[in-house]
Amino acid sequence: MSDSPAGSATRPWIRIIGIGEDGLTGLSQSSRDALAQADIVFGGPRHLKLAGIGAGGRPWPVPFSVDPVLECRGRQVAVLVSGDPFWHGAGGSLAARLSPGEWIAFPAPSSFSLAAARLGWRLEEVSCLGLHAAPFETLLPHLTRARRAICLLRDGAAAGDLARWLTHKGFGASSLSVMEALGGPSERIRTTPAASFDLADVAAPVAMAIVAAGAAGLPRTPGLPDEVFVHDGQITKSPIRALTLSALAPRPGETLWDIGAGSGSISVEWCLAGGNAFAIEARADRAENIRSNAAAFGVAHRLTVVTQEAPAALEKLPSPDAVFVGGGGGQSLIDTLWSTIPAGSRLVVNAVTLETEALLLLEQKRRGGDLLRIELSRETPLGKMRSWVPSRPVVQWNVVR
Repeated sequence: MSDSPAGSATRPWIRIIGIGEDGLTGLSQSSRDALAQADIVFGGPRHLKLAGIGAGGRPWPVPFSVDPVLECRGRQVAVLVSGDPFWHGAGGSLAARLSPGEWIAFPAPSSFSLAAARLGWRLEEVSCLGLHAAPFETLLPHLTRARRAICLLRDGAAAGDLARWLTHKGFGASSLSVMEALGGPSERIRTTPAASFDLADVAAPVAMAIVAAGAAGLPRTPGLPDEVFVHDGQITKSPIRALTLSALAPRPGETLWDIGAGSGSISVEWCLAGGNAFAIEARADRAENIRSNAAAFGVAHRLTVVTQEAPAALEKLPSPDAVFVGGGGGQSLIDTLWSTIPAGSRLVVNAVTLETEALLLLEQKRRGGDLLRIELSRETPLGKMRSWVPSRPVVQWNVVR
C-alpha cells in the first residue's frame, strides 16, 4: 500500500484510522502499523480506550475542533474515528484543511454498513443519517411508507426521544431496531414498534434502523399544502408555488435568494430539493415564521434568514444560482439584481399588482425571458350549488441572466 495518494510528492503525516467496537482485533495490519508509527494519537475517549492508548492519547476538545491536530504538523499523528472516517466522521473535517498528500486513511466498516449487514438490507436503498448532531426533523423528508432509514444517535436516551417524535408525526406504527455497540462484544439488537417503545436501558454507541409505517410522509413534488406552513396569509399559494419552483428549477447544492420571503415556503421547498436558501424578509414577525418553518421541515441548516430590506440585504450574500422576487419588486431592485447576479443565474419574479405587471412587461421586452399569466379558480359553495371563485391573477417573469 502506498504511503501517499497517487500523484502526490508529499509524505503523509496524518493517518486517519477507522476503528470499531471490536477494538484492535478488528484493525487490519496496515491500520495497526499506522497506529504503531504515530508519535501522537487523537481520538474520542472511547476510541482511545478501544485502541489501548494510555496517557499519551489526546482526546478531542469539546466543542469539537481539528485545530489541535493541525498544530502537530511535522510530527507523525494518528487520528482514531468510528468506522468509515468519511461518513459522518472527522475525516472530512481534516481533509478540508489539508493538502491531499498530508493524510492517508484506513477505513473500517461504518455503523451503517454493520446495521445493513445485520438486517440484510440493501444499503443503496436506505437513507443514512447522522442524527447525533442534527434535529430529528432532518429525517422528515425521508419518511414515507415502507421506506427504510438508519440513523446514528447521540446517546441512549435519544432512542426513546426519536420513537416519541416518530409517533407524534404519525409514524407510530414504524418498526424500530435499536442497535447498540455494533461489531463489538456488547452488541445488542432489539426491535419494537415506535408507539410502544419502552426500552429504558439503551446505551451508546447506538444506531436506529427504521421501517416507516403510518403517515404518508411528504410528497416529493413541489407545492406542499399551505396549511403545513406557519404564515400570516403572506404565502405563495400551493399551485403558484409549484409553478414558481418549476421555473426556479432547484438542483442539489445550488443557492437561492428568496426576496420578500413572507412565510419562507419557497425557500423551504428549495431546501427540501437539496439546495441552500437565503430568505430575505424585512418584517421581524414574518422572519420568525420562516425560522419556524425551516425548523419544522428539518432544513434550518440550509436556510438562512436575513431580516433586512433588499437590495441592501444582498450585499454580503454568496452569489446565487437562482433568485425569486415574490414581494416588493420594483425597477430599482431588478436593475440591482441584473447588475449583481452572475451570468447564467435564473431570475423569477411574480407580480400581483398592475404596476408590477407593467414593469415585467417592459423588462421582458428589454431583457428577454418568458412571461406567464396564471389564473386559478377554486370551487366553493353557492347556496345549494357550487361555483368558481377566481384568485388574483399572477404574472410571472422567468429569465436567465
